[in-house]
Amino acid sequence: MDYIAVDLGAESGRVMIGSIANDKLTLKECHRFPNGPYTAKDGSLHWDWTKLMNEIKTGLKKAIPLCQGKPAGIGVDTWGVDFGLIGPDGKLLEDPYNYRDGRTNGMMDKAFDLMGKRSVYDNTGIQFMQFNSVYQLLAMRLANHPLLKKAKTLLFVADLISYLLCGKPYAEYTFASTSQIMDMKSGKWSQAIIKGLDLPGKLLPKIIKTGTVVGNLTPEVCKEIGCEPVPVIATAAHDTGSAVAGVPAKKGTSWAYLSSGTWSLMGIEAPHAIINDKTFEYQFTNEGGVNNTIRLLKNIMGLWLVQECRRQWQREGTELDYATMAKMAAAAKPFAAKIDPDYGEFLAPGDMPAKINNYLKSTGQTEITDKGQMIRAILESLARKYGQVLGMLEDLQGKKIDVLHIVGGGIQNELLNQFTADATGCKVITGPVEATASGNVVVQAMATGEVNDLWHARQIVSNSYEIKEYTPQNPAAWK
Repeated sequence: MDYIAVDLGAESGRVMIGSIANDKLTLKECHRFPNGPYTAKDGSLHWDWTKLMNEIKTGLKKAIPLCQGKPAGIGVDTWGVDFGLIGPDGKLLEDPYNYRDGRTNGMMDKAFDLMGKRSVYDNTGIQFMQFNSVYQLLAMRLANHPLLKKAKTLLFVADLISYLLCGKPYAEYTFASTSQIMDMKSGKWSQAIIKGLDLPGKLLPKIIKTGTVVGNLTPEVCKEIGCEPVPVIATAAHDTGSAVAGVPAKKGTSWAYLSSGTWSLMGIEAPHAIINDKTFEYQFTNEGGVNNTIRLLKNIMGLWLVQECRRQWQREGTELDYATMAKMAAAAKPFAAKIDPDYGEFLAPGDMPAKINNYLKSTGQTEITDKGQMIRAILESLARKYGQVLGMLEDLQGKKIDVLHIVGGGIQNELLNQFTADATGCKVITGPVEATASGNVVVQAMATGEVNDLWHARQIVSNSYEIKEYTPQNPAAWK
């Protein structure tokens, strides 16, 4: 059977066909398009929703005729935390805000004043990050945003796309878990958070299980695309949820994952939420996974730093592709500088080389003028952070991690992969690049019964892609 994966990241989106035969998965890209926020007249950052939906429908128009018969399903996965508001007429009230918008500045402190930092964590188990949905919603409530009174339903972005395709409002479990409004022990909306922060809980839709067939494309969408009704399946709607489902891990091994892209998300799969003094101290997040598992992970700023440097150099007239930048970094001096990838000033778009140099200056280090040296400092700092997080994961689960699986577009940076093996002292296995789309498809196939369970899904992914191993080459220097 063929499945269609709508897979959207903060930098680009694509529509793909996934086919499973003889326990192997084949993916075919039908449409790819750029994605990114725009700045409104008031200076706020938003997603261009009309453009985004037009691109998705263009992709569906291309994909559906290429399927062998009617597709068995369409599943949508996207980045996390952002949401849109639906009015009583069923229409989107405004373009959703982008999570990097400055309206959440200071919102965590306001939340802690209302109910206490530890109380927020104990009721959600989610890492504190200022762009989490709870702080976006609190910012709207404190600003008396007029659309809160007009809205009938809040839909997270992946679920919003599915709603506009099939007309069914819901909150898919893995995505809802990123909001910091869900009680991760119960899998339900946290009434303590809703009451403690005085949030409009009536806007929150019903949470549904990952892998639910929610409905068919509406007649209007079918007419627009030119197709018969196709089932819409609530796959793991948070892209990391899909990516972890697509990790080719072997059952019985001690493994961790690193989903590498604009963001780096590093963690382990746990059977239940782990919320205690250590996870609070280490600031780990408990997000929902497929089959009601928990992704115990840490968000790390990731290759956003490299992407923003590249954009700034483009603005200055220097065009560099990622492969060239990696070669320049490989030729640069080792350990010339050290940065914290999660430094707050790095979150917003802007002149990243200048921000990094300001950080170096403020920490008593020498500023960097060479572009290759700048990229190397970023990659080394990311790898160093991965090593720290791996140590925390081993401490939390009380046993050594033998294999680190890295998936996603970031695995194309082989220099970073080797740095990661060196910094963690762990065997690194990379692949697939398309873990998110692969996970999206195999979860849909679990919903239709074509795939037995999560481990069967992972075996299919393992059968389908070439993987590469990296072993530590110079761990002493990193320690």
